[in-house]
Amino acid sequence: MGYRVAVVGATGAVGREILKTLAEREFPVDEIVALASPRSTGREVSFGDKTLKVQNLETFDFTGWDVGLFSPGGAVSAKYAPIAAKAGCVVIDNTSHFRMEPDVPLVVPEVNPDALKRMKRNIIANPNCSTIQMLVALKPLHDLFTLKRVVVSTYQAVAGAGKDGMDELFAQTRGSFVNDPPKIEQFQKQIAFNCIPQIDRFMDDGATKEEWKMTVETKKILDPDIAVIATCVRVPVFIGHSEAVVAEFEEPVDIKRAREALREADGVILRDEREDGGYVTPIECVGEDATYVSRLRVDPTVPNGLAFWCVSDNLRKGAALNAVQIAETMVALDLLPKHG
Repeated sequence: MGYRVAVVGATGAVGREILKTLAEREFPVDEIVALASPRSTGREVSFGDKTLKVQNLETFDFTGWDVGLFSPGGAVSAKYAPIAAKAGCVVIDNTSHFRMEPDVPLVVPEVNPDALKRMKRNIIANPNCSTIQMLVALKPLHDLFTLKRVVVSTYQAVAGAGKDGMDELFAQTRGSFVNDPPKIEQFQKQIAFNCIPQIDRFMDDGATKEEWKMTVETKKILDPDIAVIATCVRVPVFIGHSEAVVAEFEEPVDIKRAREALREADGVILRDEREDGGYVTPIECVGEDATYVSRLRVDPTVPNGLAFWCVSDNLRKGAALNAVQIAETMVALDLLPKHG
């Protein structure tokens, strides 16, 4: 017997990826439903070799459903996730709404799976995409040398802004070849052939909300004593986030031990060949589950420093895959009761 699974926000880029990931990984599904807003009701989405008709989230009864994988946007999750949770459905939410609430676990299964045992409200939060891949790479190094400080610069794909962001990059790129003026709607400036050092809104200290997320989520997931400063940049890449990470540790760093730890770590693939092309770029990680680490080297400017480059598919590990892995981990830990 499998589980009764509801996918909320099923017509969006992450929702479709969740359905695809559930099917590919053969999550034990007994029954599945695709949910979205009223305007999407009746549309069709794929789940393996099946076609699902999208149902109306606003009128759906979550009673008797085991797990809900939510990616409908923060305001929608804020309203409907507690409704589902109260009905006994365990919610795994991809939005930022619940992440920093103290009684909601914020989980990357390779990093802090035990946090799932502290679930109190039937709600679990999926971290920000850029935080997830950074922490998957940093966790084995933290276990060895104890992380003290992180400086990270991100190069984030437009898929992080959803289908509309991807459409805008495509339209602007195509338009540039026929001298059409760029239509700017999803981003603050032209994204085609450009880099934009702003993701989300600005906060009082000059950081953007995306940069704040990376800081506070790292502290909640890994260690509250870790200092983090991030600069988050949107780049004209469709899918796949990249990060340049400089990490400072409490204990002396041994590059050989660091390589071995990364090679053995769950969710990490180390490809670090010191030659032309001996690293992974975002276009190569699309459709892949791993976080790829390259350019690993000692940082001589600080005591006990390491620098590296990492890339990951932000729609998979950065969102859909991590959510499905949370559900899988809950099954493995016997934390996901069945209502059937």
